Amino acid sequence: MDTENVIIIGSGPAGYTAAIYASRANLSPLLFMGQQPGGQLMITSDVENYPGFPNGILGPELMDLFKKQAERFGTRIFMKQVTTVDFSQRPFKVVADGKDYYAKAVIVSTGASAKGIGLDSERRLMGHGVSACATCDGFFFKGKEVVVVGGGDTALEEATFLTRFCTKVTIVHRRNQLRASKIMQDKVNKNPKISFIWDSVVTDIFDVKQNRVTGVRLRNVKDGKESDLRCDGVFVAIGHEPNTSVFKGQVEMDEKGYIKTFGGTRTNVAGVFACGDVQDHVYRQAVTAAGSGCMAAIDAERYLESLH
Repeated sequence: MDTENVIIIGSGPAGYTAAIYASRANLSPLLFMGQQPGGQLMITSDVENYPGFPNGILGPELMDLFKKQAERFGTRIFMKQVTTVDFSQRPFKVVADGKDYYAKAVIVSTGASAKGIGLDSERRLMGHGVSACATCDGFFFKGKEVVVVGGGDTALEEATFLTRFCTKVTIVHRRNQLRASKIMQDKVNKNPKISFIWDSVVTDIFDVKQNRVTGVRLRNVKDGKESDLRCDGVFVAIGHEPNTSVFKGQVEMDEKGYIKTFGGTRTNVAGVFACGDVQDHVYRQAVTAAGSGCMAAIDAERYLESLH
């Protein structure tokens, strides 16, 4: 049975950085790209906050550079989806597209997916006025009016951040009260640029034909009445979901399904490490994901050393 030193599951900034470090340490890692090759940056048009790119870079382009760098140092990259894992025995077993692979160490970097409203127009305008990350894209909406969808802490944080650039931020929430913490609510209520539309859901985003956002259609959930609201952008802030269903029962997770890490990137299973958005629901940035990918590779390298 062939046993790899390290298998990396997932290919966003965290997975690719782990691969760069692991391959430079002569561990010749095997990386499975997974369901969203390149991670969330593949749906981000312009990345302007990644250090080293003063003029910005397209998300997919940045991920292609990450991939090339990992390959240059000898990472083997498979366009395969991991369907099951078994971390209860050693070597660890990873099943991808029906084939069994074995490894002494595993790095999980499957990321998280932003929850969407579920509209076709939302999908088609993603990166063209629709965003799931104010920190990433807020800057592009200087002097514009935007809508934020959601009612939790994430939505209020995004809305507050957006007021630095936007002239007006309207929060659309399906209930008539917020789920967010009291301190966030107080902050938002004091901000003159933020207003609310209660008991409402977004049923459509305009204008797919123009390939940019010009407004939204709202439906009041109580009386069913529809109305249109002009805006230049829509930020969907109804939370993220970690891509961890494959690892249920294999490693410890918190109540939201994020993998718990201890002292860096170690999980409760010795030899299994987690990095990036799959274990980080606080920062969720490409640069922090990449940093934790580096940590995971170093942690894995030290773990493998300790086996000798």
